[in-house]
Amino acid sequence: MLTLAFDTATDLASCAVVRDGELLGERSTRPIAVLAAADALLRAAGARPSDVGAIAVGTGPGSFTGTRIGLATARGLGLALGVPVAGVSTLAALAAGAPDAVPVIDARRREVFALVDGEARCLAPGDLPVSAGQTCVGDGAVRYRAVLEAAGAFVPPDGSAEHRPRARFHALLARDYGAADAVEPIYLRAPDAERAVAA
Repeated sequence: MLTLAFDTATDLASCAVVRDGELLGERSTRPIAVLAAADALLRAAGARPSDVGAIAVGTGPGSFTGTRIGLATARGLGLALGVPVAGVSTLAALAAGAPDAVPVIDARRREVFALVDGEARCLAPGDLPVSAGQTCVGDGAVRYRAVLEAAGAFVPPDGSAEHRPRARFHALLARDYGAADAVEPIYLRAPDAERAVAA
């Protein structure tokens, strides 16, 4: 089966085409250009949109707008192609690309999204429990390198592949495929617009 996978929850989106567990191609792009990246990857694999049998999409947490772009794209493609869609946590996919590391995504507002004891949480970088020598990956780890390293964590060099979600892992982790409109985002907190209205 040919699976199209993508994640747009962070500033650098990822798109991949996987056939029966084998990576045929993967590309990083801006979230808004994920459809163009998908088209290019399908062409390079000698496939057409009609060959896609399933879609795996990142559900966040991450950028509210980026996450919505990914979900809207997955829903649109899923409905248009008549294929099932599965959501995959962006943190889980990031962790799959760096086993034994703590995935840390920049949540803005001086906060990060991270997996703590297997649970997605939003917290201040200084509140992230890390042990001496624990590896932290993701754009949040890069942004708050000084804080995390002061706590004893190890953060790989900027630009390392481990710091970005790679859609190949979304395809490998995807389960419970179903209706495109049933996939829900993981936000962990209210979007900025809702907070502004409530204030």
